[in-house]
Amino acid sequence: MGRGMTCQLFAMSFDASQPLRLARFWSGVLGWEVADDPHDGVALLPSDDTGFRIRFLPTRRPKAGQNRMHFDLTSTSLEDQQQTVARALGLGAQHIDIGQRPEEGHVVLADPDGNEFCVIGPGNNFLADCGFVGALACDGSQEVGYFWSEALGWPLVWDQDQETAIRSPLGGPKITWGGPPLMPRTGKDRLHFDLAPPVHGDQQAEVDRLLSLGATRVDIGQGGASRVVMADPDGNEFCVLTPR
Repeated sequence: MGRGMTCQLFAMSFDASQPLRLARFWSGVLGWEVADDPHDGVALLPSDDTGFRIRFLPTRRPKAGQNRMHFDLTSTSLEDQQQTVARALGLGAQHIDIGQRPEEGHVVLADPDGNEFCVIGPGNNFLADCGFVGALACDGSQEVGYFWSEALGWPLVWDQDQETAIRSPLGGPKITWGGPPLMPRTGKDRLHFDLAPPVHGDQQAEVDRLLSLGATRVDIGQGGASRVVMADPDGNEFCVLTPR
């Protein structure tokens, strides 16, 4: 199925207690431009081949537990890794311990809202051909990797030992799923995908296609909003936006 026939990953959205503050943090880390968001939040527009924006949407709900997805940022050298870490800390990040081992060579940080992210050391072969945003690393099953490959029309670039990864044919970050054991759910996801129907496409037709692939419709109190909230086979919420 060609890209024109599938939905596109429009945005990776964060629920944020202070959307503008969090947008400014990530803008400083990534070097992306802050922009108004048409859907009530603040957006960052990619300055590289990432292919999707990052959105920050207001919430009053405090963060509970570890997020099921996080960014892996790449490094070209140890000095480059140290500079990224120092820049993030200067913008308000903190070091956190999620059980990582020193020999793994990556630095785990949390942004000002407590969202985890990793700064990967140099020489990581898996992310060698990716840009600064190397991967969006997710907790998830092999089945959910297959689902998102079909949903987005992105080919599998890794499928081994129940670990999967997909990547846009146009390049950009990989999206990876680590396989079992899965983390326990802690309520509504703090991070979610926003999908845009195909160009000149029909939102309902896209919803029906995603249902046929194994998604479900969910009610998170969205009311009559201009989006359809769904969940993938692992129960992670995502939104299908109204064509604009």
